[in-house]
This record gives sequence, structure tokens and C-alpha cells, in this order.
Amino acid sequence: MTAARRVAGKLGALLLTLLLASMLVFFSRFLVPGDPVSFLLRGRKPSAEAVAQVSAQYGLDLPPWQQYLNWLVGVLHGDFGRSLQYRQDVSVVIGERLPITLGLVVMAGTMIAVIGLAAGIVAAVNRGRLMDRAVLIGLTVLGAIPSFVGSIVLIAVFAVQLGWFPSFGSGDGGFVDTLYHLVLPSIALAIVFVVLVSKVTRSSMVDQLGREHVEVATSRGLTRSAVIRRHVLRNSIGPILTVSGVLVAGLLVASAIVEAAFGLSGIGSLLVQSVDRLDFPVVQAIVLLVVTAFVVVNAVIDVLEPWVDPRSAAGAGAR
Repeated sequence: MTAARRVAGKLGALLLTLLLASMLVFFSRFLVPGDPVSFLLRGRKPSAEAVAQVSAQYGLDLPPWQQYLNWLVGVLHGDFGRSLQYRQDVSVVIGERLPITLGLVVMAGTMIAVIGLAAGIVAAVNRGRLMDRAVLIGLTVLGAIPSFVGSIVLIAVFAVQLGWFPSFGSGDGGFVDTLYHLVLPSIALAIVFVVLVSKVTRSSMVDQLGREHVEVATSRGLTRSAVIRRHVLRNSIGPILTVSGVLVAGLLVASAIVEAAFGLSGIGSLLVQSVDRLDFPVVQAIVLLVVTAFVVVNAVIDVLEPWVDPRSAAGAGAR
């Protein structure tokens, strides 16, 4: 299979997946208890005319399939509808909060990549030794800490006791101040995922260290660092990339817990508030964005993997 055909196939699968996901996201609203009209007219005793007027204003009087088509056309043009709670365009509501979540996810992702890979490599290179056991024990302990517990501990120690970092909000002093406020939330968000990446890295590298080509490279006089870099780490990238794709959705979803703990106004906390207040347009938009990010990142990883790991390209060609 040529690279062009493979990319075209992935693109077609991507579009089909997003279409099915959009249908699931939209029609799931009709399975949730609660009526948007009742929320919009809360605190009143609405007349039939008022109900009809509000339903017509938000398109709620149309058949579900027509509501979906109208919504899908709007989404393709960047219009996610109007928020029932804020009475603003959903794109505006999300756009105001998206930078905080993106900053949080990027910082946490950087920590995960650096610390997770480093810990996994150190454990694999020293497998069976004291360093390996220490890393594994540390990872096991960290993996047992839920994000909300980690958030509370970090706030108690580094914000309250030591006073090194702020415990609430995203700051208002510019870019650097925002990064400063996001340090503790990023650590809280990254903890569990660092454990996952570290264990996958160690497992994949230990598997490669036992392969025949590594023994051959060692017998030819290559230094241990060269063998690790050229023959072990490179061939271990495939499973690490696969896990990284899964982490995207996990980070976006887990950010809701961390944002609530640190009082951050991101899309995670917005999602929780919108679910609680039956703000369906905002919920649909956020869920669709998370699904889209997950699907797109995994599609990109599938396309890039043959260039990173030649063995997967050979396998794809054989099929």
C-alpha cells in the first residue's frame, strides 16, 4: 500500500468517525432527563405561547433529524449555537476559556513526555537493579493517587505551607503569570499519565533489549548509549506513540477535576457546570471538540508511525 493511499484511507476513516461521533453527541441529548425550554423559562409559569416562542427561537420545535442537520451545518461553519446559560454564542463562551485548558494540557503533556520517558528509560536500562525497583515502586505509589487527591496535597504543601505557588485562579498578570499559576495544576494533571508513559516505555524497551539485533549491535563494538539510542529506543517508539494518542482525551477529560480543584476557568470546569445546568449546546460543543482532538491526534500518529518505526510500515505493506 502506497503512502498516498494509506493517508487517503486514514482521512476517509477520520471523516466517517467524526460524522458518527457528531451524531452520537447530538442525539444523546434526547436521552438525558431535562428540557432546555424549562431551563430557559426557569422561575416562571410559562404559557403555551411562551414555550412555543422559545422553542422556535432555539429551533427546538423542529424534528430531531432536522435539528441535527442544522446543528451540523452550523458546526462546519464554526457556529455551535447559543448557550442556554450565558445567552452568548457557544464559540465565544468556549473561546474565552479554551486558552487556559490548552495551556494546562500543554504544560502537563510536556511534563509527561520528559519525566515519563526519562523514568521509563532509566528503569529499562537498569532492569533488575536497585534503580529499576526504586522507579517501579515510585511509579506504583504515584499511580495510586487520584488527580483530586494530588491536587489537594499539592495545594496543602506547595501553596499553603511553603507558599511557593498560588493555589487558586489563572492569574491576571500576563503570559508568565498564567504559566506560574498553572504549574501546580499541571503537575496534578500529569501525575497519573507520567506513570502510564513510564511503564509503557520501560516495558517496550525491555522487550527490545532482549532482541537479537541488539545483541548483534553490541557485539560489533557499539557503545551502550549508541545501542540504546539507535536500536532500542527507536524501535520502542511505536507503543509509546499509541499510548500518547490515548492520553490526549484523558488529559482533556481529567482537566475538569484539576480545574475545579484550582479554580481555573477552563473548558473542563465549563463542561461540569454546563452538564449541571442542562446547557446542552455547550456540552455538545465541548464533547465534540474532545472527540475530534482524540480522533485527529490518533489519525496523525497512525500516519507518522511508519516513518518513526519502519517495522510498522513493513507490516502495513505486507497486509
